[in-house]
Amino acid sequence: MNDHPTMNDPYDPKIRLGAGHTHQAAPLDEAARDFVAHTAGDFKQVAATSAQPCQHTGPCGCQGESKIADSHEAMIENVVDEAIVRAVFPDDLQRRQFISRVGKGAAAGIIASLMPTDSFKAWASDEVKGIEKKDLSIGFIPITCATPIIMAEPMGFYKKYGLNAKVRRASGWSMVRDWGINKEVDAAHMLSPMPLSISMGAGSKQVPYLMPAIENINGQAITLANKHKGVKGPQDMKGFRFCVPFEYSMHNYLLRYYLAEGGIDPDKDVQIRVVPPPEMVANLKAGNVDGYLAPDPFNQRAVYEKCGFLFKLTKELWEGHPCCAFAISQEFATTNPNTYKALFKSIVDATYYSSKAENRKEIAKAIAPKNYLNQPVTVIEQVLTGTYLDGLGAIKKDPQRIDFDPMPWNSMAKWIMSQMVRWGQIKGNVDFDAIAKRVYLEGECADMIKDLGHKPKKKSYDSFEVMGKKFDPKDPLGYAKSFKITRA
Repeated sequence: MNDHPTMNDPYDPKIRLGAGHTHQAAPLDEAARDFVAHTAGDFKQVAATSAQPCQHTGPCGCQGESKIADSHEAMIENVVDEAIVRAVFPDDLQRRQFISRVGKGAAAGIIASLMPTDSFKAWASDEVKGIEKKDLSIGFIPITCATPIIMAEPMGFYKKYGLNAKVRRASGWSMVRDWGINKEVDAAHMLSPMPLSISMGAGSKQVPYLMPAIENINGQAITLANKHKGVKGPQDMKGFRFCVPFEYSMHNYLLRYYLAEGGIDPDKDVQIRVVPPPEMVANLKAGNVDGYLAPDPFNQRAVYEKCGFLFKLTKELWEGHPCCAFAISQEFATTNPNTYKALFKSIVDATYYSSKAENRKEIAKAIAPKNYLNQPVTVIEQVLTGTYLDGLGAIKKDPQRIDFDPMPWNSMAKWIMSQMVRWGQIKGNVDFDAIAKRVYLEGECADMIKDLGHKPKKKSYDSFEVMGKKFDPKDPLGYAKSFKITRA
C-alpha cells in the first residue's frame, strides 16, 4: 500500500493501487472508515505543511503565507475515493477485474450505494464549510504564553481556515475576563484556571465557559530583585512582597505551593497582590515588590533591565504544568459551531507550529512588534529558544523553558480546582470530575489533533508530581486537605 495520497484514478482497471492490504476481519463500513482516517490524515498533514507561513526572509510577494494548491479539494476527493475502493477491494487484482467487467461508471455507482462517500469527503476536508462569523475579535494579554493565539494572526493560521480574526490586547486579566463575559470579544487567551472559575462563578458572574486547548506549558518563573541574590529558598522569603497576575492563575497557585512547602504561609508570612504583567518590571525596579511569579517575557525583561534575576523556573516545581489557554463561551461555540470549529483548528495548528524549536526565532520576530508583545526581539528569542541570561552572570540553555501542547487534560483541571479549595476560593463540595469534563475538552482536543494529522505529545496524563508530591486525580479533595498549610 502507498503510504501517502496520490492522484491515481481508483476506478481505472489499468492502474495498480498497491499491494494487497487486507481488512478482512473488520466489517466493510468500519474498514472503510479506518482506511479513510489513515489516508486522509496523511493528506492533511501534507496539506498543513504546504500551508505553513512563508519561510522567506526578504520580500517575496507571498504576504507571509504559502499557497495551497488549487487542486486541494480534488486531491481530498481522490484520497477518499481511493481509500474507499481499497477498503472494498483489499485485493487489488479483484478490484481491477471487477471494474473491467462492469465499467468505471457502474463500479463507482455500486460502491457509492454501499458507502456514504460524500460524508467521508466532507469529513476528510480541512476546510470548514458554512462559517457563521468570519470577522472575529480575540482578547489577549501581551505575554509569550499567548504565542499561538497571537502569531496565528500575522502568520496566517486564522486565514488558513477561512477566518478574518484580529487579536485585541488587554492590560490585565480582569479586562480579558470581562470582555469575554460581556461578549466584547468572541474568544480569548485566558489563564488555564479562568474558564473553570468563570464556569463556577468564582470571583465573577457565572457563565458556562469551554477550554478546548491549552496554549503553553511551563513558561513561568520566580523573579527576584537583585538585592535578594543571597536567597536560597522559601525559608528566606518571610516578609517578602510578591505579585502575581491574577487570583485564579497557575502563578498564584504555584507561588503559594512553593512557599507553603517551605513552611511559609502565603496569607500570613508574605504579601501577595495582583499586578498586571506589563506593570511588574516597573514595580520591581521601583522597589515596590521583592519579586513575582509571572509569565514571560517579564521575567526575562527584568534581567534585560538589570533590575532582577531568574530565581527559579516553574518547570522545576511541576514539569509540563499548564499555564495559558484558548477559551470560548459555551454560548458562542454552540451558536456558531462552524466558526468555532475553524477557530479550534487554527489554534491547535498554530500551537503545534509553535512547539517546533526551528520555528521559534521566526515566531519571536512576528510577535515582538508594538501591536502584539511590544518587546525587544532579543528578549522574546531568549524565552522561546531557551537560551537565555539568568541575571546572575550565566547563560542557561533549557529548550523546555516554555513549550506548547494543546491537550487540556482533565487531571490538570482537577489539580487546579484542588488548589482553589485549598486556598478557600471555592468550597470542597464540588463535582470535580463533572466540571473538569465539561470545561476542559480533552476528548475533543484529542480528536482535533488526530484530524489535523498531528501526533499527541503524551498518551495520557493520569497522574503527575508537583514538587515531589504525587497528585491523584481520583481524590482531589483529599489532596487539598493533605497539606500542613491549607484552608480546606
